[in-house]
Amino acid sequence: MCLGLPCEIVEILDPDHGLARVQDDGRQRDVSLALLREESLEAGDWVLVHLGFAMAKIDATQAAETRRFLNELGLEV
Repeated sequence: MCLGLPCEIVEILDPDHGLARVQDDGRQRDVSLALLREESLEAGDWVLVHLGFAMAKIDATQAAETRRFLNELGLEV
């Protein structure tokens, strides 16, 4: 089973190479946006991150619902 963690884009670090800094619950990490090249992404947008790659753009409501679901499963996100 693969889980994508909802993360908010804090900063686009390198738009040419698709690199961004995201945060989830105050923790920040750098991720690749290479799989979402067709999306218009900017700081404040939400993405699902798996293994260092943003897999899908989501809205804030979806992010909150996903976080709630993962917490109900006992996973800290």
